[in-house]
Amino acid sequence: MSFFYVKPNGPLRGDVTVSGAKNAVLPIMCACMLTDEVCRISSVPPLIDVFILKEILENMGAVIEYNTKSEVMEIKVPKIKSGNYDSSLWEKIRASFLVAGSVLARTGKVKIPFPGGCKIGSRPVDLHIKGFESLGAKTKREHGFIEIKCKELKGCDIYLDFPSVGATENIMIASAAAEGTTIIENAASEPEIIDLAVFLNKMGADIKGAGTRKIVIKGVKSFKGVSHRVMPDRIEAGTFMAAAAVTHGEININNICFDHIKSAASKLEECGVRIEEKGKSILVDAKGEIKGFDIKTLPFPGFPTDMQSVFMSIMLKARGTSIVTETIFENRFMHVDEMKKMGANIKTDGRTAVVEGVKKLTGAKVKACDLRGGASLVLSALCAEGDSEISDIYHIERGYGNFDEKLRSLGAIIEKRE
Repeated sequence: MSFFYVKPNGPLRGDVTVSGAKNAVLPIMCACMLTDEVCRISSVPPLIDVFILKEILENMGAVIEYNTKSEVMEIKVPKIKSGNYDSSLWEKIRASFLVAGSVLARTGKVKIPFPGGCKIGSRPVDLHIKGFESLGAKTKREHGFIEIKCKELKGCDIYLDFPSVGATENIMIASAAAEGTTIIENAASEPEIIDLAVFLNKMGADIKGAGTRKIVIKGVKSFKGVSHRVMPDRIEAGTFMAAAAVTHGEININNICFDHIKSAASKLEECGVRIEEKGKSILVDAKGEIKGFDIKTLPFPGFPTDMQSVFMSIMLKARGTSIVTETIFENRFMHVDEMKKMGANIKTDGRTAVVEGVKKLTGAKVKACDLRGGASLVLSALCAEGDSEISDIYHIERGYGNFDEKLRSLGAIIEKRE
């Protein structure tokens, strides 16, 4: 198994460019199943999740060409293949369930395994199913599979009990082909929702209101192949912002949308970091003292749950006490026990973590338990005294492309070893 070997490091300095967003490209890849024409997607990062979803789509009939150097992917789906799919592949990523909306819309039926992904808490697909059933589909669950059928999808009003990103995306894709108008109330408003809507509208869909709590979709009969560039990854941007803070460095981060990272930038400024916005770049200057701060995760535009653990790495050596309140997932503190191995002083109670800053962290052998928690351990190792080994880094590589290379370009001493 591969692991990251990290040596003590001085301040990180230099320029780094953010890749396309993992959480945007995966639903867009699934939406390509709506048409038999070629869709060309650029800024597709070379992530494990991308490769897994590529294989899933190919098993379903997609013909995919992916150039990892140019980060361009072309997808053509002449015909959807039905069959008994290998559930072990589907269980590796959460986004595998997003094929349901597009395949249901195109063929009127789909039978697929339940999805997997990071074990960060309860992540049922009930809201997805509620949406499909509201559109006129019938569902049946058995032996780890779900079967969804419909004679035709009909537009309707759907209220989501929680603004789930995945459910909003799946319902939006399916209702784009429904007869009549669908209104999604209490929809997720994350930037990735907007990017998917832009892509679908290019294909011929009629979607308005993406990015708000009310999305209106007028169904259309056909979709065409298009070209699209994926939005920048706001979570990767936040991770490099945190990397500057934990090492008291100065990093210029390119290919960002500042509106997507305002909550993260605000927290960094609150704890003593200087942020300078420069169009599609930001300068993060953390040469001064870092003081404790509090975060509470919320749906966008609140502080993102995906940045919670990487920002906790800043708190470990910050002056004073910091408090983290996790409101989205109930099991998102798995990284805490690993941080304690490095000397962190953290107490958890349910969905709250109290972090007391310490004078020093000590290098240790730790394990990545999930994607973002794994990244937080790498950042913690960068500011520890002594060498560290982070194992199970396949979690990290699910969502960060060339993570170690980008850190080395900033001066980090990190190697990927077998």
